[in-house]
Amino acid sequence: MAGGLDDVVVARTALSHVDGAGGRLTIAGMPLETLADRPLEAVAGRLWQAAAGAAADGAEAAGLGAGRQAAWWQTSRALAAGRDLPPMEGLIAAMAAIGPQDGGADAATGASAGPDAEACRLAGAVAVFLPALLRQAAGLAPVAPRPDLPQAADLLRMLRDAAPAPAEADALNRYLVTVSDHGMNASTFTARVVASTRAGMSASVLAALCALKGPLHGGAPGPVLDMLDTVAAQPDARAWVRAQLAAGERIMGFGHRVYRVRDPRADVLRAAAAGLQSPRLAAAAALEEAVLAELAAHRPGRRLETNVEYMTAILLDALALPREAFTALFAAGRVVGWTAHVIEQERTGRLIRPQSDYAAPGGS
Repeated sequence: MAGGLDDVVVARTALSHVDGAGGRLTIAGMPLETLADRPLEAVAGRLWQAAAGAAADGAEAAGLGAGRQAAWWQTSRALAAGRDLPPMEGLIAAMAAIGPQDGGADAATGASAGPDAEACRLAGAVAVFLPALLRQAAGLAPVAPRPDLPQAADLLRMLRDAAPAPAEADALNRYLVTVSDHGMNASTFTARVVASTRAGMSASVLAALCALKGPLHGGAPGPVLDMLDTVAAQPDARAWVRAQLAAGERIMGFGHRVYRVRDPRADVLRAAAAGLQSPRLAAAAALEEAVLAELAAHRPGRRLETNVEYMTAILLDALALPREAFTALFAAGRVVGWTAHVIEQERTGRLIRPQSDYAAPGGS
């Protein structure tokens, strides 16, 4: 029996491949380092085409803007559901409140809502509802989307009620692309399990959101900033790291369950963050250097590198995004992958029904 389903293959997919030994990530047939230069719309198009069994020729998912516009008409209901809740719980409540639209008609146009249209609606809803929920918590009115803008730029604009700088929009786009899909992680597997019952795309995405809420899957970036705040008050960062390791404490943002060498996502986000202005960037680089040196000395036979959570925290903080919203913002990128996996599971999969190993009470 493989605890946690380690190394158990549960699906055949054309969507992404995680090469943990080589430190490489391929999404819809392209290496992450190449794909990160593309807009999220193009990545969504590639993923949805691949999920449908078509060649991922890079056609952009032009419907993301329309998906945001359709979601806007349901913002009042979403805000009422998410009122007074933390961002992740609020987003879950908001997405549950708008309900499914699988196989129905588009709320704005009345057109038939096929898989791509439903995927656009759900991806657009996350991008619209999260800024609206954060503004509601601050006592501000929601800002309507602009369907003509790229998703990343519009998300920042809806949050700030002001156009972001090009470097900021590019950095957020790179982040959303980087986290768009990543093999059979917990939330993606959850989406596929629910999709295998034919519950529909909306229910599958909602289930994935609930899985993402757990701190072992989506909760690490925020604590990275808490760690940086703690280290900033210490006279010697390396001494603090040594003390943490000696006490058996985990250093947030380092090491990964799958990647045995570099985490390619961290490299992409490091380059994106370098184009931003933040007083925390230098401190983060210094701490990263200290942690890597101490980890190498503490565990000489095991290579532990910076992971995506560390660089996510640095990049999103440089964009002045609240740390309590980091996990929910992750969903704004990963929803593209979730919806693609739902399409693929419904097209090629069967009901997921694994077996269990029964351990009788008392060991008999």
